[in-house]
Amino acid sequence: MASLTPISQSHSFLKRPNLKTPPPPHFSSSFILKNFSYSKALSFKLPRMVTRSVVVSATTAEKPGKRYPGEAKGFVEEMRFVAMELHTRDQAKEGEKEVKQPEERTVKVWEPTVDGYLKFLVDSKLVYDTLEGIIDKAAFPSYAEFRNTGLERSEKLAIDLQWFKEQGYTIPEPSSPGVTYAEYLKELSEKDPQAFICHFYNIYFAHSAGGRMIGKKVAEKILDNKELEFYKWDGDLSQLLQNVRDKLNRVAESWTREEKNHCLEETEKSFKHSGDILRLILSYVKNMVPGSVSMSSRPQKPQNLPVDDHHDTCPTQPPSKFRNL
Repeated sequence: MASLTPISQSHSFLKRPNLKTPPPPHFSSSFILKNFSYSKALSFKLPRMVTRSVVVSATTAEKPGKRYPGEAKGFVEEMRFVAMELHTRDQAKEGEKEVKQPEERTVKVWEPTVDGYLKFLVDSKLVYDTLEGIIDKAAFPSYAEFRNTGLERSEKLAIDLQWFKEQGYTIPEPSSPGVTYAEYLKELSEKDPQAFICHFYNIYFAHSAGGRMIGKKVAEKILDNKELEFYKWDGDLSQLLQNVRDKLNRVAESWTREEKNHCLEETEKSFKHSGDILRLILSYVKNMVPGSVSMSSRPQKPQNLPVDDHHDTCPTQPPSKFRNL
């Protein structure tokens, strides 16, 4: 019968090698720099680059990655959060901005004018014409995602301006706020897609929320409650907005964190330009103009500007400086 000799005995080459702990290295006194005091030895540091790499790796191992407000729900929620920070509590329930300057205060007496409103509509049309032209040409592939979303306003505004013309009003040329913003959007869209997307988002989403509320107030004051096409959408507006949210989130998935932060930092400029155009509504003195549009000059009960409870409202004044992320 074959012997069942243990493998460890019959195959001596498989035995664990007898490893001995090496003796500690011996450094002669020549290793220590002459005239190098003990106090200096205590303060001796590794080269900067090595020290930095050690610190970074330790921090990464001990602390989880930083989460930005709204990040878990998608990038659109991050944009919404930043927009809310630029609202006062009078403008939105989630507003956080403190009013520090007189021009930042909410307008208490809401007295729009037809002349000012026409300026606002004309400048708004120029901005939407520019936005929709940029999206159509798509200098960057991501822009093409936002064609034919159902949120487009240019054609609707053309119908409204034609209606005013039929009532006997002269349609003005675009003014400085609209021209300035349109030019800025053109330049931005050709070199900075993340910043441009910030404006795209804030313009369309602000109009669908606070913009509608302001439009309703204007109609009550000077248009005999006529609802303009500017404030109408073909289809379910909530679904149209959700579709665009989904597309924005998908586009932002390919961005780095730095690119996302850059997009968020553009929010303040978007608010400033939109606010400049919105203030045109209140910038002209009322005139009695014949036609079917009511221009009653009788005293009106003061009313607060509409408050946006759910999204980015059109600001009535430039926001305070947005803090760096």
